[in-house]
Amino acid sequence: MQVSFIIPLLDNLALTRACVASLQATLPPGLAHEIVLVDDGSTDGTRDWLRTLATPFRAVLNERNLGYAAANNRGVAIAHGELLVLLNNDLVLVPRWFEPLLAAHRSLRRRAGLVGNVQLDAANGAVDHTGIVMDLKGKPEHDRTAPSRLTRLFAPVRRVPAVTAACVLLERSLWHDLGGFDEGFVNGGEDVDLCFRARAAGRVNAVALRSVVRHHVSSSAGRKLRDEENSRRLAQRWRREFASLAARGWCRDYFETILVEPRDHDPSVARRVWFHALGLTRTPPAEALAALDASLDREFARWEKILA
Repeated sequence: MQVSFIIPLLDNLALTRACVASLQATLPPGLAHEIVLVDDGSTDGTRDWLRTLATPFRAVLNERNLGYAAANNRGVAIAHGELLVLLNNDLVLVPRWFEPLLAAHRSLRRRAGLVGNVQLDAANGAVDHTGIVMDLKGKPEHDRTAPSRLTRLFAPVRRVPAVTAACVLLERSLWHDLGGFDEGFVNGGEDVDLCFRARAAGRVNAVALRSVVRHHVSSSAGRKLRDEENSRRLAQRWRREFASLAARGWCRDYFETILVEPRDHDPSVARRVWFHALGLTRTPPAEALAALDASLDREFARWEKILA
C-alpha cells in the first residue's frame, strides 16, 4: 500500500522546509510513499528549492495562484497512493503522528470517511482542533476540547461531523467518488464541505485522538480574506444538516436555562429538550430546529448586507 502526501505551497519556504523535514523524520520505516508538493505561485524561492528535490518528491507548478482547493485537486490528480494524506505546509509533525491516524482509518473499515487528528497551536501549545462541530448558531467551529488520557486510551477514535484538511487522511477512491474539493470555495470551507459530502455518502468522519501535530495556524497570506463568502456558501449547501447537528448542543444550553428558572418553561418542551440533550432521541425537537433556523436566517440577512 502506497501513501501519497499532498502539500500545497504558497511562499513561507522556511516553514515548508521544516514541515517536509519533520515529515521525513517521522514516517514509519519502510512505508511506501510519495510526497507531492504543489506550488501555487510562490515568489520567495520555493520553486528553486523544488528543483533540488528527488524521489520520493514530485512537484506540480501552477502557472498562477489557483487557491487551496485547486492546488490540492491538482496534487491528488497525479497521486499514485491508495491513501491520501493532505498536509498544510505550516505543520510541525512529531514522532508517531502518522501511525494512530492510519489505525483510526482502518478501525472504521468500509465506513471510513475523512480522518483528522489533534492539532496544537505551534505558537503556544494550546489545542486548536479536535474536530469540527456546530456552534449554538448552527455554524461550524473547531472543537478545542483537549481529550483526557483515559479517552485517548480507551476511546481513541472520536466520530465528528467534520475535520480540518490541515492534516487529514482518506482513501484516494473516496476522494474521486466525491469529486475532490469544490473550487468555488476560496481558501476556506472546502474541507468542511468535503466532509459533509462524505457523510451524505454514508461515511464516518473521525479524529484520531492519539495523533498529535503542531500547526502554525493560518500562516498563509490572505487566508481569511474570503471567510464570509465561504461561510455563506457552506450554509447555503448544508443548512438543514448544520441545524440538525447543532440541535443537541442547543438543547443542553436551553436546559441549563431551565435549571435557573424552571417556572418559565413548558414542562412538555423541557422533557423533549432533555431527552434530546441526553441522546435518548435522534430527531431534534421542533423548538430547537426553529431557534436554529431563526439564527441562520439572521446570518443570511447579515451576509446579504455585507456581501451585496
